Amino acid sequence: MIFPSPTPTLTTERLTLRGHHPDDLDALAAMWADPAVYGMIGGKPRPREDVWIRLLRSIGCWTVFGYGAWVVCDRASGAVLGDIGLLESQRTITPPLTVPEVGWTLVPAAHGKGYAGEAMRAVLEWADGHGVGRTCCIIDPANTASIRLAEKLGYGAPVEGVYHDRVMQIFHRG
Repeated sequence: MIFPSPTPTLTTERLTLRGHHPDDLDALAAMWADPAVYGMIGGKPRPREDVWIRLLRSIGCWTVFGYGAWVVCDRASGAVLGDIGLLESQRTITPPLTVPEVGWTLVPAAHGKGYAGEAMRAVLEWADGHGVGRTCCIIDPANTASIRLAEKLGYGAPVEGVYHDRVMQIFHRG
């Protein structure tokens, strides 16, 4: 039995952000297997099993914390374009994260079209309205597109961090 999602649905001009569902596994696993996606996020493809655990974590965050991530879908076609939102990952990162993390990951066909910014503005508006105004994001220093987006979204004052032996930049907002 699958229970109703506690995730609110958000809509923008071009996108629907909805809760994760087991049926999203194929689309999300394909996304995480693409070098254009994982190249700047860990540097290696995510096995289907790891994507499944990530999907379940997204559902669980909503249950435990009252916030979490959304699946990003094209409003016109319904196609899954990515995974975006708030996380509680309990990362082993130095320095430790002290506020909820945000992240955005889109399929390569959606890159460069403004979808991440459109979706993240909706997420941050929702977060601000629900008492989650202070957040952070971690970005590979070579990921200039994500750094630009983070800055446009109000994230600044990056500090250097280390995650899985890789140098990262940690940006804060709020």
